[in-house]
Amino acid sequence: MTTYKEIHGTNIEIVDTDPTNPIEGQVWYNTTSNVLKGKAVTSAGSFASTPNLNSGRFILAGAGTATSALVFNGYFPPNPSPESSTLTESYNGSSWTEVNDTNVKSFGCGGTGASNTSALRFGGTIGPGAGQSETEQWNGTNWTEVNDLNDARDAIPQAGTGTVSATIFAGGRGPSDKTEQWNGTNWTSMNTMNTGKSAATCFGTSTAAIITGGNGGPNTATESFNGTNWTEVNDLNTGRSQGWGCGPSQSDGIFLGGESPNKANVETWNGTNWSETTDIPTTKNGAAAGKAGSTSSMLWAGGSPAPTGNQSMTWTGPGVEQIRTFTDS
Repeated sequence: MTTYKEIHGTNIEIVDTDPTNPIEGQVWYNTTSNVLKGKAVTSAGSFASTPNLNSGRFILAGAGTATSALVFNGYFPPNPSPESSTLTESYNGSSWTEVNDTNVKSFGCGGTGASNTSALRFGGTIGPGAGQSETEQWNGTNWTEVNDLNDARDAIPQAGTGTVSATIFAGGRGPSDKTEQWNGTNWTSMNTMNTGKSAATCFGTSTAAIITGGNGGPNTATESFNGTNWTEVNDLNTGRSQGWGCGPSQSDGIFLGGESPNKANVETWNGTNWSETTDIPTTKNGAAAGKAGSTSSMLWAGGSPAPTGNQSMTWTGPGVEQIRTFTDS
């Protein structure tokens, strides 16, 4: 029988603190915690429950990462007579905390941003068919009103991507094919999409983005933006609207959930094709993604149906490095 030493050239290390930069396959015994640990990578993507939102709601917007996130606005049931919200909640990797409200009551607004201290919200509605043009910027403490959209729009909660100084969003109720780009001060109208969409999902950067799903035309349709024009690319495997997702580039994105009816599907984008991966635990639509997440690590919160409106979960993608503790079970 081959031993660990024969394979790796050394015995299992005995240490009182975990190694700073272990390599994949390295194993050690920690005498402080009295456990055997090792470095591995995940073989498949998985979801993990995180603490619930303080106030469950639907069709809300989000910003940030899996450990530094912000969600805001949305509506409370009952539907179709919803009560719009100004609520904002901040996530620090351990818990959600209510912070200062947005100036504008809204649901179906767009949101982008890098963390729980830097976010942008725009558009939305108080009630069906009443699009807003207001834009607000979050500095970690307060929301400040800044320059408005050129065209008031709603049904865009996941249709934007970028940062507080460089954001793009497209679509809206109609369905709309309009696109606007934010430079940190003003919104500029850009070339339109090939197919108008509402309740679509966008990821990437303000000059290199992907938009997919949504209502209007085929709900599998995906388009790529190069800073000037939109180009049709390969479709989703499962069409749906009112999903949510994120990604840092045109070659790294994830799209989750949606309707109709409610879906549990999750797909990842590699720059060319969509691939089905691990489903979310419950069918759902209208949740908010931390828009600075990726196919390796992201967080989402809220969504419909009502019993899961305060749900929050993180995603860890395949191939992510992890420290694992070995047990005898």
